[in-house]
Amino acid sequence: MGAATSRGGMVTVADQLARVLAAVVALPPHEVALADAYDRRLAADVRTLVPIPAWENSAMDGYAVRYDDVAHAGPDAPVTLRIVADLPAGSSLDPALAPGECARIMTGAVLPTDADAVVQLEHTDRTDPMAGVADTVTVLRTVERGQHLRGAGEDLGVDALVAAAGTTATGTVLSALSSAGHGSVRVHPAPRVTVISTGSELVAPGAPLRRGEIPDSNSLLLAGLVRRAGGEVLAVLRVPDEPAALEAAIARAGGSDVVVLTGGVSAGAYDPVKQVFAGSDDVRFASVAMQPGKPQAFGRLPSGPLLFGLPGNPVSAWVSFHVFVLPALLALQGAPVSELTVTPSRATAGADWGTPPGRTQYLPARMTLVNGSLVATPVASRGSKSHLVGSLAAANGYAIVPAEVDRVHAGEVVDAVVIGTDHPLT
Repeated sequence: MGAATSRGGMVTVADQLARVLAAVVALPPHEVALADAYDRRLAADVRTLVPIPAWENSAMDGYAVRYDDVAHAGPDAPVTLRIVADLPAGSSLDPALAPGECARIMTGAVLPTDADAVVQLEHTDRTDPMAGVADTVTVLRTVERGQHLRGAGEDLGVDALVAAAGTTATGTVLSALSSAGHGSVRVHPAPRVTVISTGSELVAPGAPLRRGEIPDSNSLLLAGLVRRAGGEVLAVLRVPDEPAALEAAIARAGGSDVVVLTGGVSAGAYDPVKQVFAGSDDVRFASVAMQPGKPQAFGRLPSGPLLFGLPGNPVSAWVSFHVFVLPALLALQGAPVSELTVTPSRATAGADWGTPPGRTQYLPARMTLVNGSLVATPVASRGSKSHLVGSLAAANGYAIVPAEVDRVHAGEVVDAVVIGTDHPLT
């Protein structure tokens, strides 16, 4: 991602991301009940405490039998057995089975020690599972020894790895952990994030616009991205271009793990972020060789939170979040290193578009599948411009074009990243 060397005083994307990740330490883990661990990252490898399945059990509704009793059963040689027990799932009974005896058994019930096969209901003269238990059952078809059984530990034995550290605790993972004997698990907590939009021109969504005002779209954009990344949004604040107002907002974010600012990081006369942190050792400003997203700020506040200063244009903020903030949020949650750097896919350009000189381009795109191949088409018909927030709603990924490329032509192969689920590939 990005050129290997800086250009014209700009730092590369790779160097800026490396600086960000070097400052991130995973949040201290805590033990939570499985029901409260959903979507959290596991803090350590989790292994089985009990085998899966825990017991040898029946895979069918039928009759637990001694194989030798039914080895030669068939339509012309039916075998009648005496029923000595009824075993629903969850039963703790282990009835003894003498030769010529069997037990009615339901799916999931533990197999009697003396049984070594299950004859399914359909292969007997008693096919109605709702009927009461009779004294005898006639087996009309033989089975193999061990047939219709689920072996103890057939899936995983004791002390087998269920899920590695860094794994997201999805419903599937939590189900496996429960089956492995766990009732709780150590996870990294959700990063607590405060989002601050700066700009005297910003007004609340839906408010009437006076001349020069625009709706605050960045706060909604970033709060949504934070939640999708597994973070907890503590507060969403909007401040004018006044250093004192920004300082007050930052002071309110003291309980956060991350503060994300938008706007005020470039060279404007009224940019408050640069005014607040001018000369500070805590937050550094950089011109990154990317488009959009060239002006960036990053550091750690004395009170503890990481601070990201992103450009104010919505497309720039969107790109900057995915390139720099998202990896940091994942690292705070204990995600494996392999997830922190995006590996692009190869896609075919669905249209012609221009590229910026000397900078790696990150172009919001609509990703589609055409005859099984990925196609990336710019969502903005008017090209790569950082203010085109309306078109951004159609993006489900972005194309990455190296600085050396002067122009992309339809049909050429480009690097691309598919993101989100709002617009699945079609």
